[in-house]
Amino acid sequence: QVQLVESGGGLVQPGGSLRLSCAASGITLSNYAMTWHRQAPGQKRELVAAIGRAGDSTLYADSVKGRFTVSRDNVENTMYLEMNKQKPEDTAVYYCQAVGGALGNYWGQGTQVTVSS
Repeated sequence: QVQLVESGGGLVQPGGSLRLSCAASGITLSNYAMTWHRQAPGQKRELVAAIGRAGDSTLYADSVKGRFTVSRDNVENTMYLEMNKQKPEDTAVYYCQAVGGALGNYWGQGTQVTVSS
């Protein structure tokens, strides 16, 4: 059974930092590109960051460039999202996704991030 489990969310003050983790089981993460998405209340789910299978290519939404960093550890079967200089508009549920083409796509259950003073 494939599972993606996000963790590390919580309440942070504006300007603060959080690191999210996405731990995978039931798949070999190195066979999948990975993404982080987020969804704020009343908004569509949006792509935040993506990382290639080997971790050597990344992509970011303009709204998080220079503040967020995506990384992965294929030995630990885990992906990370380091979020710095956070803003209230970063408040959302954050989801990780494994993108495998013919292998299938899988989503985690999400973790809440709230940026507020």
